[in-house]
Amino acid sequence: MQVVILAGGMGTRISEESYLRPKPMIEIGGRPILWHIMKIYHAHGVNNFVVCLGYKGYMIKEYFSNYFMHNADITVDGETGQVEFHSRKSESWKITLVDTGESSMTGGRLKRVRSYLKEGQPFCFTYGDGVADVDVGALIKFHRAHGRKATLTAVTPPGRYGALFLEGDAVTKFIEKPPGDQSFINGGFFVLDPSVIDYIDGDATPWEERPLERLAAEGELRAYKHEGFWQPMDTLRDKNRLESLWDSGHAPWKVWS
Repeated sequence: MQVVILAGGMGTRISEESYLRPKPMIEIGGRPILWHIMKIYHAHGVNNFVVCLGYKGYMIKEYFSNYFMHNADITVDGETGQVEFHSRKSESWKITLVDTGESSMTGGRLKRVRSYLKEGQPFCFTYGDGVADVDVGALIKFHRAHGRKATLTAVTPPGRYGALFLEGDAVTKFIEKPPGDQSFINGGFFVLDPSVIDYIDGDATPWEERPLERLAAEGELRAYKHEGFWQPMDTLRDKNRLESLWDSGHAPWKVWS
C-alpha cells in the first residue's frame, strides 16, 4: 500500500522554525518529524511513500537524496575527493517526491499526485506534522471491512488547560489538562479509495472542506476511533512537548524498534 504525505504547507503557526525549513523538516530528536511519520508506517509494513512538496520542497529532496550522507559515518579523502561510507543506515523505503505547488491547498496537493497512485488500490493519506501510536494495520483492515470510499482516524485532542467542576462558586473537582472535551476530531491517518480524488476540484480545494463534507453526506466516510496517543506539531509549544517526550526515552509514537 502507498502512503501520501502532505509536506508542502508553510507552517505559519510555528514560524520560529518554519521560516528556515518546511514544517515537516522540523526536527524531533535530531530527525525531521516527516521521518518519524514514515517510521510509524514502516513499523506496520507500509514502505511506499508519495510526498507532496511545496514550500522549500528542495530541502526535503536534498534530505532524502543524501540520506546515506545524513545517517552514516564517512571518511573523506581530501586529495581525491573520494567519500567512503561506514555503517550505512538505510531504510527499505520507496519515496516519490512531487512538487505540488507553492500555494496549493491540501486537496489540491492530493489531486496533483493522482498519476503516481496505483489505479484501483486504496492508499493511506496523512499530514506531515503529526504523530500517533495508531495501529496502521488495524486501520487498513477496518477500511477494507466497511467497504466505503474513505476512512479517517478520529482522535481526542490533548488538553491544554485545567478543567474545573463547579457547584455555585465551589470547586468540587479539578483535572489538570484533560483530553479535549471528550469529543472526537479529525486526526488524519486516512485510508482512501482513489475515487475520492474526483471530489477535489483543483489546487484551491482544501481536502477538509467540500470533499470530506460530500463524502460524509453520501455515507462514504467512516471513522476509525483511536484512543491512544496523538499529537500535532502546530506550534513551538507542541514541538517542545514532542522533544521532551522523545528525550525521556518513552515517546509514545515510537512503535518501531
